[in-house]
Amino acid sequence: MNSARFSVALLFLVVAGCASDPAPHEQLRLSEQALVQARAVGADAEQTELALAQGKFEQAGAALAAGHHKQARMLAEQAELDARLAEAQLLTRKSNKQVSEVEQQIGVLRQQLGEL
Repeated sequence: MNSARFSVALLFLVVAGCASDPAPHEQLRLSEQALVQARAVGADAEQTELALAQGKFEQAGAALAAGHHKQARMLAEQAELDARLAEAQLLTRKSNKQVSEVEQQIGVLRQQLGEL
């Protein structure tokens, strides 16, 4: 009998814990902001990480609408991280391209100086 009461009490605590998980509105806002920022620097849907971020953001919205706050929070966090990764990768590629261009210009200048 005590085991049954314990099981019922444990089930109640688990259900109460799930119900008390607040809606992740702030995390969804941060995720959306990260998506906007990634697009602002030039990331597009062709970039795998941005596509993943957008998909997870949409799934997070659906989970929130269904009342699955914990799942919505996790998906929104993943979406934010994927969007930030997409932005970082794009900025790294742009920086590498600029470095390559500067190195080429330096090579041309060295060649010109050698000819003098």
